[in-house]
Amino acid sequence: MPDAKPNLYQRLQAEFPDTIAAVERLGDASHRAGPLDALTVQLVQLAGAAAIRSEGAVHSHTRRALAAGATPQQIRHALLALTSTIGFPTVTASLSWVDDVLEP
Repeated sequence: MPDAKPNLYQRLQAEFPDTIAAVERLGDASHRAGPLDALTVQLVQLAGAAAIRSEGAVHSHTRRALAAGATPQQIRHALLALTSTIGFPTVTASLSWVDDVLEP
């Protein structure tokens, strides 16, 4: 799985380096703030991305969850478990975005 950041992110990083560095530090600090392991944090963030219907964030957190050791089955289950909370149409949209990463 390539570790390259999306083109838009790279452009923002070049144009606003201090802001992007601050966002990255906030993310790192949030991840270290409690007892959850990296895999669990990524699945939680994936679920949040699905809930707000953010296709780009679902792509990103799918890649990050895989890098943290998640299986495709765990990623899909994390989203399927949201069905009664965020609704079937939102879950199926999110699963299609996961497939963009898992089945390029």
